[in-house]
Amino acid sequence: MAEELSLLGMWASPFSCRVKIALKLKGVVQYKYIEEDLFNKSPLLLKYNPINEKVPVLVHHGNPLLESLVILEYIDETWQGYPIFPKDPYERAVARFWAKFIDDKLLPAIRRACWGEEKGRDKAVEEVTKLLQLLEKEIKEKRFFGGETIGLVDIVADVLCLWLRSFEEGSGVELMTREKFPKLSKWSHEFVSTSAVKENLPPKDELTVFLKNLFGS
Repeated sequence: MAEELSLLGMWASPFSCRVKIALKLKGVVQYKYIEEDLFNKSPLLLKYNPINEKVPVLVHHGNPLLESLVILEYIDETWQGYPIFPKDPYERAVARFWAKFIDDKLLPAIRRACWGEEKGRDKAVEEVTKLLQLLEKEIKEKRFFGGETIGLVDIVADVLCLWLRSFEEGSGVELMTREKFPKLSKWSHEFVSTSAVKENLPPKDELTVFLKNLFGS
């Protein structure tokens, strides 16, 4: 199985972490993990992802798959058992919407708020607050975004757990406090406490230093 499936990733990438979590939830533990240095990209990465030369790349039976959201959908459709996407068509569409919302709107806003130009940071912090309020409203009183079990939106929102905390510590900007966002804070604690997530998170202190050096400079 490990010869048929491999994952090219990077330890500090939340996108790589998503794929690891999904495989773990599906019970897929026999695969080859290849750690990439994004400052010195391997010939293998350039071969499998010549388009944007980024991780993660999932290679199954020699066929590469790019982009974490695409990979998550492929994993859900390829391996039976634990459902990552909702079965109901409407709920599945809603989950896809919020996943794109996090990647296309929230994550860029967080980067601007923490590491953007000084004169635009206050506006970026306001934008992040508004976007987080929408997620706070969406999770309602549920344990996870998908209900009682971890699903697509939870996996994509891994950036709101360890990575957001590291962004905040590295930049000195507070974005998601327990006082302002009690539901998201509770969700974050529940999410990182599950074994499938906890086992695949990078060391927080090392992550904070890495992100500060990467974006702070």
